[in-house]
Amino acid sequence: MIVVEGLRKEFRRVLAVHDMTFTVGEGEIFGLLGPNGAGKTTTVRMLAGLITPTSGGATVNGHELGEGSQRIRAITGILTESPGLHEKLTARQNLAYYGRLYGLRGAELRRAVDRYLGIVEMSENADRRVATFSKGMRQKVAIARALLHDPEVIYLDEPTSGLDPSAAKTVRDFVAGLRSLGRSIVVCTHNLDEAERLCDRIGIMRGTLLRVDSPAGLRRLGRAATVRVELNGARGPDSFLERLADLPFVTGAQALDGALLVEMADPGHETPDLVAMLVGAGARITAVREESATLEEVYLRLVGEVGERDLNTIPDARVRP
Repeated sequence: MIVVEGLRKEFRRVLAVHDMTFTVGEGEIFGLLGPNGAGKTTTVRMLAGLITPTSGGATVNGHELGEGSQRIRAITGILTESPGLHEKLTARQNLAYYGRLYGLRGAELRRAVDRYLGIVEMSENADRRVATFSKGMRQKVAIARALLHDPEVIYLDEPTSGLDPSAAKTVRDFVAGLRSLGRSIVVCTHNLDEAERLCDRIGIMRGTLLRVDSPAGLRRLGRAATVRVELNGARGPDSFLERLADLPFVTGAQALDGALLVEMADPGHETPDLVAMLVGAGARITAVREESATLEEVYLRLVGEVGERDLNTIPDARVRP
């Protein structure tokens, strides 16, 4: 759905984004994580056809940035950091106004406004002026605005910012539901837990992408997965090492502190076979868990490797005079 190749953006002598290359599939939720100033919002604004890249390019559902930007804007929904609503209008009037800009009219427009006001739990406040709303209420209206025209591609910049836990869960559940409808979604967030629960893949960035992988892949830092098997019984873990060596999917194993540490490529599929073999060999298993770093640890490590360096010191990232 989205193909990005070498995207770069300079603002005068400030290099905001460089060498951005990634894809987002149909029905995929792709997360962009990074500190303030990492270029997440700039990347989204380019992909939504709102600002022009300095170099590089991208296609969104077959439409190229530049000549196809008008069509890209028509099939895109975007939630920006600042809601940007008209405060003198009610929530309903705001949505109706933006709906007309997207080409909705008459009964179709009224149905869409009512539907999304209900989804974000704002029906009871639909006819109140936005000026009287809290930050969380404004965020809900802005989310409804981004989804009003049933876009094929959706960009959400901190979608649950300012929402209470219940409202945030409602938004997360709805976003996850959009995946099943084939919508492609890019989520910019500082909420690591939210990204891990929502996203199929995550790109950690600071000016450019430092790493892209699934949440599980990021936690492993590119290493083989290690599964820890806790044992309790007369037979110690050492007695099972020879049997483990016979399993084709086991790439390494050791006994440590009364447990087996087993390395394998795909624990989600291979752990049941591992457990079955050990039980069949007489092991008394009390617990099985995958050992990996937290997403927070991985994020801090990757961002820390770039550190506080100026982007101009990154190879091939120097701003032209």
